[in-house]
Amino acid sequence: MNAILAQLLNGLDKGGAYALIALGLTLVFGTLGVVNFAHGALFMLGAFCAVAFRYLLTIEIVHTDPTQTTPWGQPLEVKTPIVQDWFGSWGAVLVDYSVPLSILLAIPVMLLIGVVMERGLIKHFYKRTHAEQILVTFGLAIVLQEIVKSFFGPNPIPQPMPQALRGAADIGVWLGMGQGVLTYPWWRLVYLLFSLLLIGMIFAFLRYTTFGLVVRAGMNDRQTVSFLGIDIDRRFTIMFGVAAVVAGLAGVMYTPLLSPNYTFGMDFLVLSFVVVVVGGMGSLPGAVLAGFLLGILQSIASMTEVKSLIPGIDQIIIYFVAVVILLVRPRGLMGRRGVMET
Repeated sequence: MNAILAQLLNGLDKGGAYALIALGLTLVFGTLGVVNFAHGALFMLGAFCAVAFRYLLTIEIVHTDPTQTTPWGQPLEVKTPIVQDWFGSWGAVLVDYSVPLSILLAIPVMLLIGVVMERGLIKHFYKRTHAEQILVTFGLAIVLQEIVKSFFGPNPIPQPMPQALRGAADIGVWLGMGQGVLTYPWWRLVYLLFSLLLIGMIFAFLRYTTFGLVVRAGMNDRQTVSFLGIDIDRRFTIMFGVAAVVAGLAGVMYTPLLSPNYTFGMDFLVLSFVVVVVGGMGSLPGAVLAGFLLGILQSIASMTEVKSLIPGIDQIIIYFVAVVILLVRPRGLMGRRGVMET
């Protein structure tokens, strides 16, 4: 039972990442009708916002310390991070919390990237076939990967989590199971809570704000909304930027769990696209539901007991479930009638 609970938490953690990326994919498909295979690259760019932010915080300046000397009697040169030199002990705190603080950099950067991507490229493919959209956005993803590779190199770049959030939480005590019975890494819990918070914010934005209500109306009937004198294209462009921000923030917070490199996004894109199809193309609740469901199934399938019964099941479980669901319900779990159906 403890192992199952641990795998359930692992599944929710993975599902949070899948759901966030799938949510952005669904926002783009639901508003613009575009299958964006560059969305995984946005996840990767968000991760490298965290890398760049930490790099900026850890730029060192050199001081000479007259109280310390080299063997030749010269003052010793001491290197300290520039923020620590400026802010003292608070500078060390900034460096320690560089990953969550890099959200402040990622939000405007990812919003700008999303808007430029939509205005510069995606808008020219609205009326093209989905196959053409997939080809051009997949090509864009490869270009973005190579740009990141040229700047940051091909090797993974570890991003340490804050010192206070290292180690594991004793969840067994919280559930009344006894001390040390069930533990789980703090940062994974933080990521799960962050995923739920971000998903809740997106749904609240779409449901309770005038902007969100107009966007939802435009998703259902774009032409009628345009007849009312509303510039729905501008709002959809902003939503593309919001989708980029969601993917970027998911990448930022995932960096302590998996060191980012230039292929970071592709590792999640295919799985997240399967999540979107299973949940239902254009269905935001379906994307979230399918993300968590498939994350849990994948985690349980990775248990030793399960793999000993069905070798390799952890590698195919998501695709197997997707095939079964689409055979029974071609539009996905919560997809609109007529979408992805023949």
